[in-house]
Amino acid sequence: MPPHPSESLVELRNLTFGYGERIILDNVSLSVPRGKVTALMGASGGGKTTILRLVGGQNRAQSGEMLFDGQDVTPMNQTQLYAARRRMGMLFQFGALFADLSVFENVAFPLREHTDLPEALIRDIVLMKLNAVGLRGARDLMPSEVSGGMARRIALARAIALDPELVMYDEPFSGLDPISLAIAADLIRKLNDSMGLTSIFVSHELEQTFAIADHVIILANGKIATQGTPDQVRQSTDPLVYQYVNALADGPVRFHYPGPTVDADFGMDSAL
Repeated sequence: MPPHPSESLVELRNLTFGYGERIILDNVSLSVPRGKVTALMGASGGGKTTILRLVGGQNRAQSGEMLFDGQDVTPMNQTQLYAARRRMGMLFQFGALFADLSVFENVAFPLREHTDLPEALIRDIVLMKLNAVGLRGARDLMPSEVSGGMARRIALARAIALDPELVMYDEPFSGLDPISLAIAADLIRKLNDSMGLTSIFVSHELEQTFAIADHVIILANGKIATQGTPDQVRQSTDPLVYQYVNALADGPVRFHYPGPTVDADFGMDSAL
């Protein structure tokens, strides 16, 4: 542990990562401030989920540093990595609940896996976490008996079961109806503040993201296109950011996939 924790819980320093010859992140540097809600945005395939995987050590940087609380995750051995992960919570896209376990048992799973707490205390913790997401009454249901929005909230209760310092959310708003989406966004904000968390979430949903985020990072073409407060991002004059924030169909990200000209494909040149 660093003797004087920095203002950033997560830092990427000149980090490069790719699959084979395909570079996803190209010499990227960014910081995630402690105690804040940070949103990762940008077009699909821009490296947002990849950053979450790098933070958790599922992917390893090819060059540069991936720092969690001042420690580089990349060279960690299995024991060190597991110790770091116990300080993190993860809400996977669509929840990823265990289908054969009840709601209660899903939330209890990390407590049983990583602690030696007595069952009576595990019960109290599970019910408190479910109460925090409004689903204490659903504890005996199975995942097949809950809605998509409820499944995300149950997964969130599981993600905070061990009282992590960092919670990561992979597209927590995807596929939700307006009511469930508003509840999920409100929970991210309230849990972050009430539990003293640091939160990172991947999102494509502009309105709710800008409403709850303290810090927004927009990725494009393996780089950071812009970052700052939601208001600063809205006011960006970068053409790509402007297209993204205003949901324009055409711009730096083209509507038409590159290919031969219309004249060439339809024989207009030869007709002349």
